[in-house]
Amino acid sequence: MKRRLAREIAVQSLYQIEMNGVTGLEAVNMVMDEARQDNEIGTDVAELAHIDAFTRELVQGVQDHQQQIDQHLVIYLTGWQVDRLSRVDRQILRLAAYELLYLPEVPPKVVINEAIELAKHFGLEENGKFVNGVLGRMLREREENPSQESEKP
Repeated sequence: MKRRLAREIAVQSLYQIEMNGVTGLEAVNMVMDEARQDNEIGTDVAELAHIDAFTRELVQGVQDHQQQIDQHLVIYLTGWQVDRLSRVDRQILRLAAYELLYLPEVPPKVVINEAIELAKHFGLEENGKFVNGVLGRMLREREENPSQESEKP
């Protein structure tokens, strides 16, 4: 399954939701259609179904838990507020925080590495470093205080 592509589509969908006020379903459909037209995703039906399902899970999860995610992120955004981040960095951090907080089956280091790559893909090398710093602090605290891991914000 191409989870990286699903994450990329999820970030683009979350961006569309924020910019255009569309629903999560509309955003995912628009971005998936665009990816198909640009031949970014193959035509294998099973693979498309996996990408689509994981993308929808991510987008819905971020939307359902956005307030808690933002409250959690602000702790690690030294000198920043969530609403002052670039729209793309904000969506990448929300997506990664959702996975770290609510999808324990995904290894945290995979989540962080994927977020760094997304930040570099959609921005600059510096964006990747910023995302790494924020998520690295979040992960270190989780490792130092494992009892808080199950306490969702």
